[in-house]
Amino acid sequence: MYSTMPQASDNKLVMLVDDTPDNLKMLSDALDEAGYMVVVATDGASALERLDFVLPDIVLMDALMPVMDGFEACRRIKAHPVAAHVPVVFMTGLTEPEHVVRGFQAGGIDYVTKPIDTDVVLARLDAHLRNARIMSVAMNAMDAVANAVVVLDGQGQVTWKTSKARLWLSEYFDHAESSAGLPPVLTTWIAQQLERPRAEDAAAFTVTAGNGRDHGNANADGGAGAGAGAAAASQNAGRRELRLRLTASRKAGEYVLLMDERELPAAASDTLAAAYQLTAREGEVLQWLAKGKTNRDIGEILGMAPRTVNKHLEHVYVKLGVETRAAATALVLTHRHKGAA
Repeated sequence: MYSTMPQASDNKLVMLVDDTPDNLKMLSDALDEAGYMVVVATDGASALERLDFVLPDIVLMDALMPVMDGFEACRRIKAHPVAAHVPVVFMTGLTEPEHVVRGFQAGGIDYVTKPIDTDVVLARLDAHLRNARIMSVAMNAMDAVANAVVVLDGQGQVTWKTSKARLWLSEYFDHAESSAGLPPVLTTWIAQQLERPRAEDAAAFTVTAGNGRDHGNANADGGAGAGAGAAAASQNAGRRELRLRLTASRKAGEYVLLMDERELPAAASDTLAAAYQLTAREGEVLQWLAKGKTNRDIGEILGMAPRTVNKHLEHVYVKLGVETRAAATALVLTHRHKGAA
């Protein structure tokens, strides 16, 4: 958890990271003359510390530095909950293919070779900033219309999320809004979908939860992958259900996780609880009883001892005017049938 949110800039703010004083002075002067604001760090660790207080528009980073090199610093920037979208351009004298590949694998968007040509650096920064602004506008538009969207790469790793997606993941999966990834249950499900061959029908996966927490009641149907149409999943939290749909993006090797929320109709056990003046806890116990759960199961789900569950059931039987589990379940089913008629 970050105690201070980094401040975004309305200007062209560049974070310059280099351990060589001469390079810092030359580039700082050139950037300043071109109208950029500059924040300086002399190693990767210092650059990461500054991200807690200021959010640059782009990072220009030396690849080889003491303490923490540019490749590792870039990987950590891409894992940062707020700065992951910031483009990173490497400065390097390493022009062998394996070194260039290493920079891109770390998350870099481009590289310039040493000795530095400031005109080339400025031209590339300007091009990447234009692209970053277009992406920022698109992301802000998605947030403005309150869409819950998560974009994934070909391996199922999160590229970015809208604010609504972060909120719903937090509400339904107890997942920190600042987290860059996805809840484990969704990560596993997505990996399974991406491994499956294309098919006509969409796969379905349902996680049933009580009070917004997963209790391991998961069902999967179908055998389709996300490459064809879409895979679907849902998560319940009280009277609301979150539907998740995984589909291929128009961009090759990219997937989109779409979410929508809907109100669930009142369960038969809920309306029955109201009719017979059951307490909220008694209603929950009756709900799980009608689903065939044992006292031990209900205790684990609701976080209470089996003896406490039994005490609640005694009160439920008295209020319903029944004497057995079977009779209570039958009453719930009868009430459900009447509600559907």
